[in-house]
Amino acid sequence: MERKEIEDAKDKEEYMSYEDFLDFCDEDTLAEWVNGKIERYSPASYGHQDLARWLISLLSIYLEIKKLGVICPAPFQMKTGRDLPGREPDIIFLKNENLGMLKETYLDGPADLAIEIVSEESLLRDRGEKFAEYEIGGVKEYWILDPGLKRADFFILKEGRYERCVEDELGVYRSEVIQGFWIKVAWLWNLPPVLDVLKELGLIN
Repeated sequence: MERKEIEDAKDKEEYMSYEDFLDFCDEDTLAEWVNGKIERYSPASYGHQDLARWLISLLSIYLEIKKLGVICPAPFQMKTGRDLPGREPDIIFLKNENLGMLKETYLDGPADLAIEIVSEESLLRDRGEKFAEYEIGGVKEYWILDPGLKRADFFILKEGRYERCVEDELGVYRSEVIQGFWIKVAWLWNLPPVLDVLKELGLIN
């Protein structure tokens, strides 16, 4: 399907295949594929982007040092199953052994970790639709981070259902899919310098 045909289909709200959706999108397209239709979403706020930037910096360095896998920041599509929507988590983590699922323009299967940073317009989607889809699709660990409320929810997939995990008495959450990685939940809201965090994690002197 040519781009003009795709645009016409979008305007008429006709069904669009996931392949055509991927052809339609570029790196500036803010949209997801849901039930054969394009669902657009609003640009992120500065606070949202600041937390995303901080996490991307921290995780990128950690994963490079530990050689554990890769992250794919948004905009990058994830299609967890044939009959499930194509979503665009804020951050995707994929272990080395699962890199075969990584295609040129999308992840063909569930991430090991998906992180969503809540905004006002995404609240119901992140906690409702995406929660159910990621659970059904097999995303092994799911973080929902809400900077406005300073609330972090962490979920681990156990026997096909998400089980909520909480930080310990010191406010530390330990990931189950990123080997050895832990984070103080308070860091998510005050965003200390990444180098200071890496020192506390014991990765640099």
